[in-house]
Amino acid sequence: MKNVHLILPDLFLPGQFAADMSADLVLPALQKLLSRATAVPAPARSVEAALCAAFGVNAPDEAGHDVPVAPVSAAFDGLGAGCWLRADPVHLRLQRDQMLLSQAAASDEEARQFCASLNEYFSGQGMTFFAPHTERWYLRLDRLPDMQTTPLSEVIGANVRGALPRGEDAQRWHQVFNEIQMVLFAHPLNDAREARGELPINSLWLWGGGTNIGGLEKTYDQAGSDEVMAEMFAAAAAVPYRTSAGSWQAQPGTQLLLFGALRSALQAGDLHAWRVALQTFETDYAQPLWDALRGGKLARLQIDVLAGKNSQCLVMTRGDTWRFWRRGKRLAMYSIV
Repeated sequence: MKNVHLILPDLFLPGQFAADMSADLVLPALQKLLSRATAVPAPARSVEAALCAAFGVNAPDEAGHDVPVAPVSAAFDGLGAGCWLRADPVHLRLQRDQMLLSQAAASDEEARQFCASLNEYFSGQGMTFFAPHTERWYLRLDRLPDMQTTPLSEVIGANVRGALPRGEDAQRWHQVFNEIQMVLFAHPLNDAREARGELPINSLWLWGGGTNIGGLEKTYDQAGSDEVMAEMFAAAAAVPYRTSAGSWQAQPGTQLLLFGALRSALQAGDLHAWRVALQTFETDYAQPLWDALRGGKLARLQIDVLAGKNSQCLVMTRGDTWRFWRRGKRLAMYSIV
């Protein structure tokens, strides 16, 4: 018998377009899971914070701790132990009174040159930039700043005003943020990128600060996801990892699943892709999970639906599948107010 813990971001949508987005979708298994599970309100948290909690890593709290993703990510990307911040390349665009953020990947050579310029400018200030991956850059520090940051995934396509670092050291890091923009704005590589019709890399998004956190809790026997962040945490905890949707069915024990396609579609502003991803979730996840519960092959299912203040933790056992008096509701009825 197995247990499954599923992290599911961006299933619930804002009320103003939830009905249109889910119209005509046939989702019988998902409707039964939502209606027959025992649901309790859950804290508003990012995917990154949910993974921290799943693997026993301290997540943000009132004391001002950050989501310590950077050391987990740095280890995955082959960097050593240390005090790390993610410093991911982005493009910021001013639109009226908003500053909108888009991801902007660089080539290996561009990343090397950008980091060389940044390291020259910040020489002697206790910070060194690294770019082991085109989309994942890092800043190694002499000490961990006292501040909370916002994960990049929370601000893609959004207004970053109000999402900058908060805390005792925030003012200093707002200054660093501005100086980074100054260095990148004047860089000749960005002229070449614009000439090719590519977004200039005019800023870095700083987030996820932490130090070497050692071994993570091995809470799960296997993890599976379509998101590399889950793979990073699984690697740090020495948990076998699979990318195929149905891999959990063949393995015993406790499984962690993260379905990120809904989130990726919303980040890209692709509402059609969100509908396609939801239908995929129904076929590849919801229906097999329902069948496994009903057939006694799954002892317990926990679904963490991440939806800001509307987040829910759904728990279901085989007996719950027979709660036929709980009628399924259309997905739009769970919309975010």
